[in-house]
Amino acid sequence: MKRQLLELLEKDREFRHAVVGMLKFDRILRRLKKHDEKFEKLLESLNRHEAQLVKLREDMNAGFKRHDEELAKLREDFNKMLSAIVQIQEEQKRLREGYERLERDLKGLEGGMMKGFADLSKFAGVNFEDFVRSFLTEFLRRSGEIPEGAEIKKAVIDGEEINIFLEDPLIVGEVTAYADSVDEIVKLLRKAELVKSKYSREPRKIMVALNVKRGVLKEIERIARERGVELMIRRAAD
Repeated sequence: MKRQLLELLEKDREFRHAVVGMLKFDRILRRLKKHDEKFEKLLESLNRHEAQLVKLREDMNAGFKRHDEELAKLREDFNKMLSAIVQIQEEQKRLREGYERLERDLKGLEGGMMKGFADLSKFAGVNFEDFVRSFLTEFLRRSGEIPEGAEIKKAVIDGEEINIFLEDPLIVGEVTAYADSVDEIVKLLRKAELVKSKYSREPRKIMVALNVKRGVLKEIERIARERGVELMIRRAAD
């Protein structure tokens, strides 16, 4: 048979072409098989990548959801902060208006007290300290800053004489007819510290003077601003 096949290949051209074609077809089939195997591997890889893409998409969606939730929370916190800022600004405005009213009241108190004392002293010889205590008591009662029945008095605390004193609310004050130096306000601050130590709270500090030497008025005003002292001064004098 082998000899016959060889003779056919040698002599029969059509048979030879047919055999060559079959051999080529076989090679093509083997190549196709290899391509099929590669294609199967490629499909497997694509499937794995598709699963990874699905997982990545799920992770991204979860991340976007968390991001949206965090943004919503930040927006809510920001709105709350803005609301708080608005409330603080409104409260500051109310406090500023209250402070301005208090300043006007104090200026009216100062002017009225000084004029009242000047008038009374001409006719009745009223003691300045007594007048100041009486006037302050009445004014602060009417303004609601001290309760009815409370009365500003003179007091001696740990050996220190205090011209103006009230325990509740805690008020400490110094009264002088003439201040020619900062000694009066320094004295007030020392007495205020003594009272603060005794009662464990900060007192309201008031300094009342009929006249203050012109050269020291600005320094007294500076100390008063820095240390929270309310000044009631009739006028600057030489």
